[in-house]
Formats: sequence, C-alpha cells, structure tokens
Amino acid sequence: MPNIKSAKKRVLVSRQENAANRAAKTALKTQLKKFDAAAAAGEGELEAIYREAVAGVDKAAAAGVIHKNAAARKKSQLTKKLAAAK
Repeated sequence: MPNIKSAKKRVLVSRQENAANRAAKTALKTQLKKFDAAAAAGEGELEAIYREAVAGVDKAAAAGVIHKNAAARKKSQLTKKLAAAK
C-alpha cells in the first residue's frame, strides 16, 4: 500500500476506472452474445439488435475500453453475420 497521499488517490481512482471498464466490457459482450443468439434463431428484429450491438461497440471504442481496430473488426464480423442471416 502506498504511503504518499497522491499515490493512495491513484490506487482508488484506478480501482474505480478498472471497475467501470470491466462493466462496460461485460455489457459489450452481452450485446454481442444477444446478437449472436438472435442471428442463430433467425429473429425478425435482427436489424435493430444489430444496430444496438454496433452502437455498443462504437461507444466502447470511444471510451477506450477496446481498441479502435478491435471495434472495426467486431463491426465487420457483425455485418457478415447479419448478411449471412438474411
């Protein structure tokens, strides 16, 4: 445990940021799984779920939770799955 006040604060702040990033990444994974399940089931509202998933990927990339290239790759994969499901 750090002794300097600013180092103590950094520990607290980094824990909060880590928890927020973990929650955001978990929410993103949930959206992606929801899309995959809908694509496999052949649901009619697949386009709406696709838009939500892409928006979630964009938000995660903007927040720095995932890298922008990883976001582009995930969006490409989603688009391919959407085209295959149609």
